Amino acid sequence: MPTSSAAIISRPEELTERLSSGGGTPTGGGGDGGGEEEEAALVRAIREVKNQIIGNKTKKLLYLELGAVPKIAAALVSPAASAALLVQAAAAVGSFACGVEDGRLLSHPEEKVVDAAARSLKMIFQSTVAPKYDVLQEKNMNFLLSLLNSENENVTELAATIITHSCQRNAEQMALADAGVLQRLTSLLGGFLNQRDACLQSITAIVKNNSKVASKFVIMANGKAFNSLVELMKDRNPRTRLLACVCLIAIGNSYPYFFRDIQTKTKMILILLELLEEHGRVGDEAPSVLTNLIADNEELHKQAVSNNAVEKLCNFLGKSPIEARRLEGVLLALAELCSKLENSRSLLMSLQVSHLIVDALKHDNADVRVAACTCIKNIFRSLKNLSAGNFSSDSIVVTLIQLLHDRCTSVQFAALGAICNVSVNFTTRKSSFFQYGGVSQLIQLSKSMDSILRLKSVSALRNLMFLLDRKDKDNILIELSVPMLMSLICDDEHLIQEQALTLVGNFVDGCGDSIKHLFAEDNEILNVISRQLCNSCAPGVCIQGMFALSNIAAVNESLKAAVMNCVIPPETDNSTPLFILKFLQNKDKSLRVASLWCILNLVYPGCESSSSRIARLKDVGIISQLNTMVNDPCLDCKLRVRMVLEKCLDIKNSQNDQ
Repeated sequence: MPTSSAAIISRPEELTERLSSGGGTPTGGGGDGGGEEEEAALVRAIREVKNQIIGNKTKKLLYLELGAVPKIAAALVSPAASAALLVQAAAAVGSFACGVEDGRLLSHPEEKVVDAAARSLKMIFQSTVAPKYDVLQEKNMNFLLSLLNSENENVTELAATIITHSCQRNAEQMALADAGVLQRLTSLLGGFLNQRDACLQSITAIVKNNSKVASKFVIMANGKAFNSLVELMKDRNPRTRLLACVCLIAIGNSYPYFFRDIQTKTKMILILLELLEEHGRVGDEAPSVLTNLIADNEELHKQAVSNNAVEKLCNFLGKSPIEARRLEGVLLALAELCSKLENSRSLLMSLQVSHLIVDALKHDNADVRVAACTCIKNIFRSLKNLSAGNFSSDSIVVTLIQLLHDRCTSVQFAALGAICNVSVNFTTRKSSFFQYGGVSQLIQLSKSMDSILRLKSVSALRNLMFLLDRKDKDNILIELSVPMLMSLICDDEHLIQEQALTLVGNFVDGCGDSIKHLFAEDNEILNVISRQLCNSCAPGVCIQGMFALSNIAAVNESLKAAVMNCVIPPETDNSTPLFILKFLQNKDKSLRVASLWCILNLVYPGCESSSSRIARLKDVGIISQLNTMVNDPCLDCKLRVRMVLEKCLDIKNSQNDQ
């Protein structure tokens, strides 16, 4: 029998050299295999390193001294790395990180060894694939505190990096705060640059989305800790200024009752606008940080606009090339500024950058495409600018329709959000959606298994149906089909039901007798709406259902009769609960208004049929209910109630005159 030979174990020095040469052996020759052979050799080399260090702290320390960790970590950020290489590199990095808590790697008598170990471990914990460090274990917490109390800058920086990487849950934040970690991190803010920045990131991780920890921080040392962050906004190092802003924003978002100082926030806006000009990572991140600061705050929007934020952001759109992350951040910042203020939208349009935003819809990076869609969605909230023709509708419509086929679902979501606003505002140009296949794709997406795609596509169809001409409305309904429309009305998601009912209301509105075909099959649509109103407890569904019935009742006498049978079934007696009575008594004023509009359209115009319907309304107690609502706190309700009661009185008087 052939004998088996023992596996050859490479020397650490040789193996580290192989990591540098892409995995090839030092004596190996060239060949035509190229990159694939080199990567396969690198996978084998990393796997061998991993196998050697597992459970062997001596080997782990040796490889750290030889500088193997940065070479392995480089594979994790390589855009050309295969799945096999990423798996092996991640496993090796994890193996280096495991066992760090015993401190052996950081207690070597040689300072250079400690520095090398700390730098390598820091690189490991900066990787998203590194294992989380369990700070809830007492021995691990004590070890972290010992690192933070070290005199070695690299060691304290490592401790801060571990905290940032591993602190993600509320319990971990509370444990770190209770152990005094925040005090120690704050005391290190006066240290060297890298240490200071690492501590700022750690403080952010500990206070983020945690009001208790944030409140504990702001009162720490009588507010001196918080003030130290404010002072760091003035630091001469751009990244420190950025991280100080990030930290302050995290505190403000977690504990808004404390951080209401508009003056400090205005300073932050100015600093972040300055940082937009920085090259590299700081400039790339600054727009996103600015967006986070001003999000949903109209007062801060005004402050940003008054400090030329729109102009400065737009200035970057014309620059080429612009890094994808920065472009995404700029677009999202502009989207935020256009979300509330009309003057922001007007200013943006006056800067003549709309074509650059449309170009961003075609960017290779999916996040940029999402950001461009979000920006367009918010710009299209402005009827004034759109009616002035400041946007070329066809170019936007065509590109957005193309994005409905995007391979990335998040891009489809964002494109649908933009189309919702585009479709409702471009009243005179809606034919573009038919011409370029947009309607067909929206209908296709309304059948998706993904509930968000269904919701957004039905919302877009609803808006497209608004004030559309009769022929195009019919074309949409024919392609969508009545059975599919009924399916959407009965969807498992309440929000989809609501949008489908609004679509019905928009379809019926202004179409007159031409909508008879919608109710041709034994009034199936009306029956479905009636069942939803009887069974649903979702206010939005009930409101839109009643508005849909109101629009249907406004069409003609036959549909008034059909709607009447929905709200008051023929077999109804005084013991049968009616959904319309419940709605009239509901605390939601919008539901009361919608119900009153339906009743109003049932009694108008005055005729013999109206008289019989009024009698039925009276028999089941609806007129009595209206008499109790003449002083309704909602002015719109009060007006509709009086209109119905006046019409009832007019019809009664006309009958008496006869």
